[in-house]
Amino acid sequence: MANKDLYGTLGIQKGAGKDEIKKAYRKLARKFHPDLNPGNAEAEKKFKEINEAYEILSDDAKKKKYDQFGWAAFEQGGPGPGGFQGGFGGFEGFDFGRGGVGGFEDIFSSFFGGGMGGTTQAGPRQGQDMEMVMDISLDEAVEGVVRPVTYRRDAPCSSCNGTGAERGQVTTCNVCGGSGKVQSSQGFFRQVQVCPTCHGEGRTASKPCSACRGAGSVPGTESIKVKIPAGVDSGSRVRLRGKGAAGLRGGPSGDLLIRISVRAHPVFRREGHDLYVDVPVTFSEAALGAKIQVPTIGGLAQVTLPAGTDSGTRLRLRGKGVAGKGDQFVVVKIVSPKSLSETEREALSRIGQAYGENPREKLFSSK
Repeated sequence: MANKDLYGTLGIQKGAGKDEIKKAYRKLARKFHPDLNPGNAEAEKKFKEINEAYEILSDDAKKKKYDQFGWAAFEQGGPGPGGFQGGFGGFEGFDFGRGGVGGFEDIFSSFFGGGMGGTTQAGPRQGQDMEMVMDISLDEAVEGVVRPVTYRRDAPCSSCNGTGAERGQVTTCNVCGGSGKVQSSQGFFRQVQVCPTCHGEGRTASKPCSACRGAGSVPGTESIKVKIPAGVDSGSRVRLRGKGAAGLRGGPSGDLLIRISVRAHPVFRREGHDLYVDVPVTFSEAALGAKIQVPTIGGLAQVTLPAGTDSGTRLRLRGKGVAGKGDQFVVVKIVSPKSLSETEREALSRIGQAYGENPREKLFSSK
């Protein structure tokens, strides 16, 4: 007993830190766990030894005693207030039933997906949310639209209201007593598992529903109308309460989430709540001024070009943006004719000579 090397048991050097101690313990605990080595007495013995070592080295006060006095500190009458009294093999603190000592909670989480003190959720539980993408035009995004949608989902069984039991004939599970979990023991070890009878639900159907065969839900196709509000944009989501997957044990259904994708428009472009449209105009319209028609999402609108309008000028149509929250901007683009007759060339030449002003003169003026 006096020569027991706890550091050597865990395969680490004296003075190792908490993280190194815990890492070594977890590695060895997985290797020698009794559930992974059934009937192996040597593995069970080794598992006890590494737990003894970890119980002391993971506790600052106990580790300090061990580093100072060695194993003698924990024998009856050793230094400290009576050493370890009682418990397993003369040690206190080994409460395998709680799972709170020496990181047993972590170990059980690694092995079984939950701690010794873990719980299962019994009773009604809300179903999962579902999501689908809806592709709409810019016009629909700006003005809003009502779209029919058909999709598949597991809906609550109308015969049993999702309970899975015929006419509400549900009783508390007589195996787990309604907790949804059962315990099993192997020597000093206690293991908590999901109840195999009620599968963690805590209750069972005295008579399963004949319509859904006890599932509480039935697969099917559902058709609904979805109202997309004015002003949505790509990435916006519309939530339909209770239109997702059926809940468990009579719980409410999840939600259906409609994720919006707005197609690019061939004429308009959107920036926040504002809309932009490039409108080509002739040289004479820009020079002399004109009243022209321009497109909007809602139809046609008339705008006035002031005389001498330059290319790139922006004219604002207030309230013609997205959902009435923004504006529409008409961006003037002066276009030149691509082919001219001789008569047209002569006419333009005379206009140029009569005009006389050099628009590039300021570029070369001295500063």
